[in-house]
Amino acid sequence: MSDDGFRFCDELGPKTIVHVHEPAIGLKAIVVVDNVAAGPSIGGLRMAPDVSLDECRRLARAMTFKNAAAGLPHGGGKAVIVGDPAMNPAAKEILIRAFARAIEPIRDYIVGPDMGTDETAMAWIRDEIGRSVGLPREIGGIPLDEIGATGHGLVAAAEVAAPRAKLAIAGARVAVQGFGSVGKHAARLLAERGAIVVAAADSRGTLHDPKGLDVGALIALKDRGGHLAETGQGGVLDRDAIVGIDCDIWISAARPDVIRKDNVGQLKARLVLQGANIGVTEEAERSLHERGVVCVPDFIGNAGGVICAAVEYHGGTQAQALERIRDSIGANTAEVLDRAAAENVMPRRAAVAMAEARVRRAMGWRRWR
Repeated sequence: MSDDGFRFCDELGPKTIVHVHEPAIGLKAIVVVDNVAAGPSIGGLRMAPDVSLDECRRLARAMTFKNAAAGLPHGGGKAVIVGDPAMNPAAKEILIRAFARAIEPIRDYIVGPDMGTDETAMAWIRDEIGRSVGLPREIGGIPLDEIGATGHGLVAAAEVAAPRAKLAIAGARVAVQGFGSVGKHAARLLAERGAIVVAAADSRGTLHDPKGLDVGALIALKDRGGHLAETGQGGVLDRDAIVGIDCDIWISAARPDVIRKDNVGQLKARLVLQGANIGVTEEAERSLHERGVVCVPDFIGNAGGVICAAVEYHGGTQAQALERIRDSIGANTAEVLDRAAAENVMPRRAAVAMAEARVRRAMGWRRWR
């Protein structure tokens, strides 16, 4: 490999990068194992038509920091499959099973669900190689998407961060970008605490009603395979209009880099919660920080899913997973925001310093290969 091929490497990783290509069935995939000093890596398998090595690498590093911040005995990894997650289920099963067989030798990578994959996909992978988490209940798993593990974590972060943004959750206006397994549960749990969900967006558009949307009806519609615009509630706007909705709490729960230099000025919220990994660029976070907007870093606030996965992997229960999510994410959010305030730095800088210190301690105790 040329020197240019190592341009993304640093002292932490990545440890392993593997490209998978099976032309006969149209499988193209990438696996990045970033760091395993704390233990075997856990990270989701993402499926989308436009995934890339750069996205996979960035997500793997986010998982290293996420697992370290959460105090899990696991490193970070990630995998992506190029494809339409809405493809024919039989064709999807063929791809995912072939992917699983291809990565069987990468024994320090444990696969979890991510955007475009779910508990069923994890069951296929377990059947092939016996190494996945986020499994269906019927085979001993804790279905983290079904119970909304990441959403529970975002709410734990919100409860800590809201007072620092001079907000009360009860009565706060919420906008959710991405109404899938993360966004819908975050919306539901915040609404149960008295928040008003004024906008939600999916791939087809943004639904907006300043008086509040019926979250239960939206969830039921999405669970039936519908799109938000079909509900008949509120007004339907362009998909990207969600960025400029007047709200108090704004949640990213879809693709990477949805808040960037070119659109961060449109954001009107006082608190940003990142349900999506790398959903806000660092440049945009800096702009928000300078405006006084509290932005909880992704790998701090959205760690609920991997905490649940780790508890499952080590034989724990759903109740234990939810308790650990609340305790760990609440404590980490408080530590990061307090440290950022004391040192007058961005929350991300404080979060990276905290997580990287934990990774380096683990690297000092173990022979890392």
